[in-house]
Amino acid sequence: MLELCSQYELREAGCDEAGRGCLAGPVFAAAVILPPDFYDPLLNDSKQMTERNREKLRAVIEREALAWAVEAVSAERIDEINILNASFEGMSLAAARLDPAPQFLAIDGNRFRTTLEIPYKCFVKGDGRFASIAAASVLAKTHRDEYMERIAAEYPMYGWLKNKGYPTREHRLAIREHGLSPHHRLTFNHEIGQLELF
Repeated sequence: MLELCSQYELREAGCDEAGRGCLAGPVFAAAVILPPDFYDPLLNDSKQMTERNREKLRAVIEREALAWAVEAVSAERIDEINILNASFEGMSLAAARLDPAPQFLAIDGNRFRTTLEIPYKCFVKGDGRFASIAAASVLAKTHRDEYMERIAAEYPMYGWLKNKGYPTREHRLAIREHGLSPHHRLTFNHEIGQLELF
């Protein structure tokens, strides 16, 4: 069972991202402040949830959170500053939009940098420990999936409806056949590589 948040003295926002390992599309980041009495038995690390449950939880979180925000950092920006910095930027932008403003940030992962003057702490696998971070993971994932499904209509050959931009064999083979789309991250390795060995 998830703890609500990492500490209870300050108004805490959980922060997480989705799409760091993708070959195409933005990285999405979310920040969520949950009410102190929030509980939903379906809530977990978004990667452990079914798509249907993630969509259910998205509606619940967006309705019941004290504040939430989602930001997308484009493929162009990822190429410019690298994916790690783009993730940090997305989480910072999302946290900055929260109203009421957070007094503390609980970050999923082991590193974070920000220009925000808000204290923070990083938690490895935080999305499986704290409801605030899990809620952010659900929003980041569902908003990103929705975006990838929308642009898949324009570029159906890459299989984004299914792979959401992740480096599946199907996706890499489509890149080999059709080349890169304007949504691909140019600094990522798009080659089949050692997949050919299997």
